Amino acid sequence: MPKGYWIAHVTVTDPEQYKLYANAAPEAFKKYGATILARGGAYQQMEGEPVPRNVVIEFPSLQAAIDCYNSPEYQSAKANRANAGIASIVLVEGV
Repeated sequence: MPKGYWIAHVTVTDPEQYKLYANAAPEAFKKYGATILARGGAYQQMEGEPVPRNVVIEFPSLQAAIDCYNSPEYQSAKANRANAGIASIVLVEGV
């Protein structure tokens, strides 16, 4: 079964509020078997508009990635991010 991935591009606008999200989200990731492959760090923008924070999270399957996003644990964490940044998140199936 192909793995599933979250690919997120984030601009943090309120670092203190965003910390609440960052501290709460790992509970959901752990529950759904996620492995964080990239979170922030150095990057080289090759095309398109740069975003300061790039995140890649691997899940056992696309369904696990979807279930994690929709879980009460993640939705609770996400509520902390509502006024702390701008995020674009896509869930994709691996090959």
